[in-house]
Amino acid sequence: MNRILRISLVALLALAAAPSRAADPISDNVVKIGVLTDMTGFYSDLSGSGSVLAVKMAVDDFGGKVAGKPIEVVSADHQNKADIASNTARKWFDEGQVDIAVDMVNSGTAMAVMPVAAEKKRITLLSGPATTAITGEKCTPYNIHYTYNNWALANGTGREVVKAGGDSWYFITADYVFGKSLEEDTAAVVKASGGKVLGAVRHPQSSSDFSSYLLQAQASGAKVIGMANAGADTINTIKQAKEFGVTPKQTLAGLLVFISDVNSLGLDIAKGMYLTTAFYWDLDEQTRAWAKRFQNHPDNKKKAMPTMVQAGLYSAVTHYLNAVKAVGTDAADPVIAKMKATPVNDFFSRGGVIGPDGLHRHDMFLVQVKTPAESKYPWDYYKVVKKIPAAEAFPSVEAQKCPLAVKK
Repeated sequence: MNRILRISLVALLALAAAPSRAADPISDNVVKIGVLTDMTGFYSDLSGSGSVLAVKMAVDDFGGKVAGKPIEVVSADHQNKADIASNTARKWFDEGQVDIAVDMVNSGTAMAVMPVAAEKKRITLLSGPATTAITGEKCTPYNIHYTYNNWALANGTGREVVKAGGDSWYFITADYVFGKSLEEDTAAVVKASGGKVLGAVRHPQSSSDFSSYLLQAQASGAKVIGMANAGADTINTIKQAKEFGVTPKQTLAGLLVFISDVNSLGLDIAKGMYLTTAFYWDLDEQTRAWAKRFQNHPDNKKKAMPTMVQAGLYSAVTHYLNAVKAVGTDAADPVIAKMKATPVNDFFSRGGVIGPDGLHRHDMFLVQVKTPAESKYPWDYYKVVKKIPAAEAFPSVEAQKCPLAVKK
């Protein structure tokens, strides 16, 4: 009997001494970042391997360690499918020791992963998605929406184009949650600014033929065709609009356009287009210094300049690592509280603040694509028309209606 008691006592002592996620300042003795992105699809140029590179640069610049423990980066391709995204995230959290999932690229995959992360008390850090519901009715305690959202895009481009005389709109919209949200947000801004919406047509994601949609937009007589889509869909819309002769008669408004899109199109096709962005590599000395490091990195095989998704991801991960360092743990609650309590000051965000709804509010920029004659060197693509202050660029906490941020 005494022998049994001794064995039981040893077992209890061993159990008490065993490491646990809750007890360790740094869980599993490693801070692991999972980059869940589109590696092969129509968002791969604006995120993909460039997003992985941006995260690895942030880790390298941090010295590869935080709170005395190593930082590791893993990545996966969600193929723009919500089920693959959520299953990958769950496996990462349950088996892979992943502390934070970042990027996600599109709204559908983001909103599939967010509840999984909230259930597991892990952080999601979104740079690519745009839907306002992410920090509105779908907000979670462990999510940060970092780079931009549809409200910022709609207000930046929609409001300024109406002011410039583009007071009648027709939308060509990607038929999924992001596109519908962007159309709704922009239509509201157009109407509030004194313009009118003459109609809209929706297309499947990853379309190749936009002829019927463009003909409907052309027939509407609208002064502005608002493209509520992204990536390859936007590129194909613009190319085919030029082929159909739409652009000389009507103005295209790119509601979510990336510098990678402009590079693919060429200035002769994209010239004159207005768009809203969170980042431009040639803005000042700080942006140029970081962007050239990114462009010349050995892992950047295409030698492309960073998109706002990639630049935002570097900034976001650095902000996360600074929070882990400050609180001395990778436990989600204290880390995300520190991230929300600390302003962001770097090349990407000057005095940006993360609100109780999880939305990072910072300055945005309305830009116009240069003509070939105006461009003086490679990637010299944008004229900055206006800096949009954070208070104007993003909705208020109250307007977002995140249940977590409601005052009681």
